[in-house]
Amino acid sequence: MFRRLLDINVTGTFLVAQAIAQQMIEKQNPVSMVFVASMSGSIVNYPQEQSCYNASKAAVIQLTKSLAAEWARYGIRVNAISPGYMDTALNRVPALDAQKRIWVDNTPQKRLGNVDELNNLAVFLSSDASSYMTGKLLILCCGYWILLTLTNRFQLAHRWWLHSLVEKLTKVTKKRVIDG
Repeated sequence: MFRRLLDINVTGTFLVAQAIAQQMIEKQNPVSMVFVASMSGSIVNYPQEQSCYNASKAAVIQLTKSLAAEWARYGIRVNAISPGYMDTALNRVPALDAQKRIWVDNTPQKRLGNVDELNNLAVFLSSDASSYMTGKLLILCCGYWILLTLTNRFQLAHRWWLHSLVEKLTKVTKKRVIDG
């Protein structure tokens, strides 16, 4: 499974991009490439276990940035869209109903994204309206990323607070032991 996902998501993306770039460089024709990554390349999803998928999409994100830097001098722009939880045919199965409820409940807009929203963003990235943009990752997630970021900030603050508390307790304990 791991190798298959890497072949599809990373190797496939690279080979198609390379073939297009070779043609565009020969013709000196600027072009915009839009890769489809996933928010799963930047976060760990819950409750599903999908480390293979997440790793492959993280590679697509890094490939986007690397190719954008390497091909910019040829007028080739490379950007990526990282969709969040989307309403697609792939997840319209009863077995995923409970999981989709968790996704929706943890998204500020309380819904899944739709394919037209993804397509419209791809059109923008392909157009001259984004001509000054390359190497960017645009996260399309109904606000899911906001909550995750706030949660991470809370966890970091909580860790700092716990660390400070442990330091203070350690000092107090040492003082009591020394003072007898």
